[in-house]
Amino acid sequence: MDLDTVSEVVLARERADLAQVGAGSAVLAGGTFLYSEPHDHLDRLVDITTLGWAPLTASAQGLEIAATCTLAEFAGAAPGRELGTPTLRPQWPGTALFAQSCRALLASHKVWRTATVGGNVCLSLPAGAVLGALVALDATVVIWPRGGGERRIPLRDFVTGPGENLLAPGAVVRSFLVPTASLLARTSFRKIALAPLGRSGSVVMGRRDADDRCAITVTAATLRPIVLDFASVPTRSDLSDALADLDPDVWFDDPHGAPDWRAHVTGLLAAEVAAEIREAGGGS
Repeated sequence: MDLDTVSEVVLARERADLAQVGAGSAVLAGGTFLYSEPHDHLDRLVDITTLGWAPLTASAQGLEIAATCTLAEFAGAAPGRELGTPTLRPQWPGTALFAQSCRALLASHKVWRTATVGGNVCLSLPAGAVLGALVALDATVVIWPRGGGERRIPLRDFVTGPGENLLAPGAVVRSFLVPTASLLARTSFRKIALAPLGRSGSVVMGRRDADDRCAITVTAATLRPIVLDFASVPTRSDLSDALADLDPDVWFDDPHGAPDWRAHVTGLLAAEVAAEIREAGGGS
């Protein structure tokens, strides 16, 4: 869709260029959402793809994923694959969630080559499966506020509701940091939708760390990603109690699933996820 109110596109070359992000402007990365519907309030786009950020960078602390990393690049960081770059470590089993979350999106592989990880997170939609995967891996979001400096927020706290998050006006998401402990963890993934190619009704991801701690993350079914933390892999009873303790208003309601259905199927998927990571770890 043409954005016929936009009269200027700024190609950001350095951080100082991001000062032009403000009222009447929007950050352009993949642009797959930006060009999908009218945005008549915009007259300027600030293109951050020209900043030249490396999409994926490994370090002793874990993996940094640039906001401009495309879904195709993100999905390509899968365990056991030849990645063609020394910056990635295929022995990280936690990266299995990357491609699984991309496949949960209602998007073609053509869109994967353009849409970005930062865009999926900043849209903050319940169906943002990439957002959910990063929350499941205990990622931190790195934000560049207007005026300089840096702010880091646990991604599980970043989204506050459908399409709502803690990104302040004029601020730009720089990257996401996934810790090594999460990348080494065993994971499991389940998804359900009302139609084979429909938007996800519930997505549940599990992570079992080396110390046996377990996190079950629910997205798509809820207004924002929900993380249930356990000292060890939960039993079906543990999961039922934790889900029952959630605020009933947290379950999402739209044509892709009613709240009671989402809550019910989430319980079933969570039990499957817990069983799989229990078996993978070889524990009781």
